[in-house]
Amino acid sequence: MGILAWLLFGLIVGAIAKFIMPGAQGGGWIITIILGIIGALVGGWIGTLLGIGSDASSFTFGGIAMAVLGAIVVLFIYGALTKGRA
Repeated sequence: MGILAWLLFGLIVGAIAKFIMPGAQGGGWIITIILGIIGALVGGWIGTLLGIGSDASSFTFGGIAMAVLGAIVVLFIYGALTKGRA
């Protein structure tokens, strides 16, 4: 994927993860993109570990689902690390 496709994919995945995650998360759209891209990588890694496949970096339903799962994990960790900061 090209860099623009990764940015778009990260924005979509990060926005879906923030929508699914309960509570208010900090960060603007740049943090959303970064968390989405990292989430796609984590989702691909989780999929590989579970034997589902490493299709998290593509615009398919399975790829988006695994990337969103990874982004939720990353968003949870990000929220735990930034809790208490103003």
